[in-house]
Amino acid sequence: MRFADVYRVVRLIPKGMVMSYSGVARQCGRPRSARYVGFALHALLRSPARDRVPWWRVINAQGRISNQYAPEEQRRRLEAEGVIVGDDLRVDMRLFDAELIVRQKLRRSATRGRPDNRAAAGC
Repeated sequence: MRFADVYRVVRLIPKGMVMSYSGVARQCGRPRSARYVGFALHALLRSPARDRVPWWRVINAQGRISNQYAPEEQRRRLEAEGVIVGDDLRVDMRLFDAELIVRQKLRRSATRGRPDNRAAAGC
């Protein structure tokens, strides 16, 4: 799995929804690579691609913003998209989890035979 593979999956998360680090890893075909997803998103801090990949839509598996570098920025961006973030930086994953939607998008793109979408075949 490469950082570009992670970014490809994160770009599929719809506005107003979130996904866990482990969910992104699962959709890349590497379910035990949640930490790698975190490394990939952290690398965006110094990257010109920072605003082209919606990093703020990825939170931990407990539904909490765990970003130590810009938690308030992440909160602001999520709330601007309509995601409800509690005072404890928690999001209700039952309402806002996009993993099923992303999985469906990946399956659709795989059945259309898009060779550019490696995530559908397991990053």
